[in-house]
Amino acid sequence: MKQLITVIAAVLVSTFSYGQWQFSASSGYAIGSAGMKLGERVNVSETENSYGSYGEGANVQVRGTYFFNESFGVDLGVGYLHGTDQDVSVVDLPSTEVNAVARARAFGASTSVVYRFTNNIYGRFGALLKLGGKTEAVVYQKSVFSEEEAAAFGVPEGSYSETNYKEDYHGHFPLGLVAALGYKYDLNTNWSLFVEAEYYGISLKRKDSELSEFNTDIVLPDGSVAVSGYYNMDNLPEGVNRKTTYEDSLSNTNTDTSKTLSQKVPYSSFGLNIGITYKLGRSKKE
Repeated sequence: MKQLITVIAAVLVSTFSYGQWQFSASSGYAIGSAGMKLGERVNVSETENSYGSYGEGANVQVRGTYFFNESFGVDLGVGYLHGTDQDVSVVDLPSTEVNAVARARAFGASTSVVYRFTNNIYGRFGALLKLGGKTEAVVYQKSVFSEEEAAAFGVPEGSYSETNYKEDYHGHFPLGLVAALGYKYDLNTNWSLFVEAEYYGISLKRKDSELSEFNTDIVLPDGSVAVSGYYNMDNLPEGVNRKTTYEDSLSNTNTDTSKTLSQKVPYSSFGLNIGITYKLGRSKKE
């Protein structure tokens, strides 16, 4: 028993006498992986699926890493994703135009195990968690009035409604995985540059969404506005809800349009990051 305690104590002393901290900051860009259908593009001749991932875009990260010895360490990072626009609905028809895109604005955290293969090459593998943020939908819709609708509004034929709105989608907190392979170049004892390829594997199940902006104008054929703010946030059209909740199941007799079935949306990506690391000196016990 004494020998076991002695061995364990020796390992702990050896591990924590090495005790090295390093801190890094990086920026990069990721492209979507495992893209899922996000919407459709429609014109007079065809309908085309739109695939993608909300994980595509620019990111910044700050990480702290503690190395127990020359090879193994643990890493904790936080980051922000500024996602690129993804087509959700693009319609180009004689009487209807729609341009609806969505993009991620998300904060996340990761915790990983780090292994140094050599002094310059390392790998990370661990868990990824979305801390907050939203998927923001930005929608433009133009709908040309029929002859009867134009007469009802008292405007000339060829007039149309023009709607612009934004809707923020929120999700349940998901758990995903992160993996990276990197190369660092030492500038001096404390500072080094690094480049790494990074993979995120994560999907988000929607919880609710809420309108943040809504406006509909009645526009004449020459482009001048006949009625400004015909619909707005305080006067939404019938069937449009300020807030929508997403459920895993709904009754077949449900008539509440503010509730709909939930879905998972992809955030997975492959990215390339470039950054700088500051390494604290080793602390040795006397």
